[in-house]
This record gives sequence, C-alpha cells and structure tokens, in this order.
Amino acid sequence: MGGEVRVERFTAAEQTQDDAAVEGGKQLRPQFFADYPGQERTKNNLITYVKAARLRDEVMDHVLLHGPPGLGKTTLARIIANELGMPFFATSAPGLEKQGDLAGILASFEQRTTVFVDEIHRLPKTVEETLYAAMEDFALDLVVGQGQAARPLKMPIAEFTLVGATTRVSLLSRPLLSRFGIQERLEFYSPAELEQIVTRAAGVLNIPINASGCAEISRRARGTPRIANRLLRRVWDFAVVAGDKEITQQITAHALRCLEIDRGGLDRVDRAILCTIRDRHQGGPVGIDTLSASIGEERKTVEEVYEPFLVYDGYLSRSPRGRVLTSRGAEHIAT
Repeated sequence: MGGEVRVERFTAAEQTQDDAAVEGGKQLRPQFFADYPGQERTKNNLITYVKAARLRDEVMDHVLLHGPPGLGKTTLARIIANELGMPFFATSAPGLEKQGDLAGILASFEQRTTVFVDEIHRLPKTVEETLYAAMEDFALDLVVGQGQAARPLKMPIAEFTLVGATTRVSLLSRPLLSRFGIQERLEFYSPAELEQIVTRAAGVLNIPINASGCAEISRRARGTPRIANRLLRRVWDFAVVAGDKEITQQITAHALRCLEIDRGGLDRVDRAILCTIRDRHQGGPVGIDTLSASIGEERKTVEEVYEPFLVYDGYLSRSPRGRVLTSRGAEHIAT
C-alpha cells in the first residue's frame, strides 16, 4: 500500500521546538548532552565522536542506536544534530516503501544533515540496497531510461550522517549493519537516573512533586524514561482530582494501583505473561508463539515491549527451547 512518506525536517535552530504540540508547548526532550541523564557510556562515546568530527571539520560517521523502546534513541539523534550544529531530518523506515522514496529524500537536503531513520530494521530490501551507496560514497545509483535505452547513473548527494534506531538489531542485514561505523546499545535506566528525569519533567510541566513521590514513580517506570514521563502525567491527574497540591508517595501508590502497575513496575500484561508460563506451562520452557497466543498479544509486541524488561530484571529467562519463569518471577506473582 503506497502512502505519503512521513518526514520531519528541522534546521539546527528550529528542531528544539518539535515537541511543542505533544507536550502542550513544554519541551521535555533534552537538547544537548549536558542535559541528558543516564546512558553514561553511550553518551561519553558519542561526545567523543561529535568532538572529533568537529575538530576535523568532517561529517560524523553513521550511527546505529539500538535497544528497547522508550530509552531515548530519537532524543540522542536530535542531540547529535544539535551538538554538530547540523539540520535534522527524521523519517520512519515503514514509510520508505520504494527506492524513489529514499532517493527523493536524500537528494533534497543540504550539506551535512543528520538524517534519522526510526525502525530501520523494517527497510525493504530494495530501499536498503539504495542506501548502501549513499552511506559509503554519498551518491545515488540510479537507472535512467527503460529497456535497451536504460543506463546506470551515479548522482552525487550532500554529505550526511545517518542515525538509525532499532529495537531489533538482529533483523538488520549484515551489509547494512557493517556500514554503521558507530554502534551503541542503550540500556535500561536506574531508579536514580529516572528520578533526575522525572524531576526535570515535573519542573518543565509545572507539576509539584516531593521526593517520595518522585522515587515511587521512578521505581515503577520499568527503567524507561518514556514510561516515567507518562506515569508522571497520569499520577498528576489523580492528584488534581483528589485535591492534592503535590504528588506524594501516597497518591502515587493509589494512582498506580488504579493503573494496575505493581511495586515492580509490572502491568497487567507482564503479570499475564508470568502467570501463563507458571499455570499453563509448569514454569516453562514455552515457545514465544505459544505464549503470545495464550495471552492474546502479537509476538512482536511481546518480544519488543514486554519481554526485554522482564528478562533484564530477572523475572523471565530465555533458553533455546523457549521462555522460562525464574524464581524471582515466581516469587513476584505469588505475592
């Protein structure tokens, strides 16, 4: 099915305004590395690569950011553009259905643009092959004419830094993966790092919150800034209706109980996954397709949204024969 390619184009000065519509005019995304908490290893490496590119006055190498959703891949791409002083250009791989979609985009931007492609593992093969020459030689390999009159044409394009984001790095083809000179994995955040994020977001959104309320949200946010910011807004809804003047531990616990988010940050689907393995499959192992069908969720949703944190926090383990409930997971759902 053809459709219009979703593209966001920002100059270095304009890109700091792009979240206004989502956050009611409030800017939640950090704009520079100095404002970005957590991910210290990845952040320090990127700082080095950006500084080196600026000192050499060269285009920065292509960057692949991978890891579970909601950890800040898009934010880091925008920060890279800001730190380089480059325009920012964003799109998503599912919208690039034909070679012409990609060629039109790459031929349109100015010199040294940061090009962000989300869900890059979903690029069609033909589009991916067009991208190879663009990444290596800053040129497009085109075919002009038809039939016997067709001839190859190499069209130069402006230099750019491609920042690809993916939750499934294993699905990237080897040729595409090898063309990213910089590859960084984002990890889940600690509660202390999430407290910094929640405190900053509360200040931006003018939401009063005390230390215990902030800590409670951070502990239940599954190590994910996106979830932490969402919970902050939902808990504030409950606080406003209750007539509270600030978010406290008490109102946070009440709100998250209503949202079915337990003390470990697990929601109804997380607990359904663990309980299904325990009750229907004697603790596992159980295949991902069987598990997905048992709880009524798509395999991709289980693998990309729920499973990473359950494995990371020790509730679930993966074996060659399938998913296995751990002792920590069994203890959690028994209480």
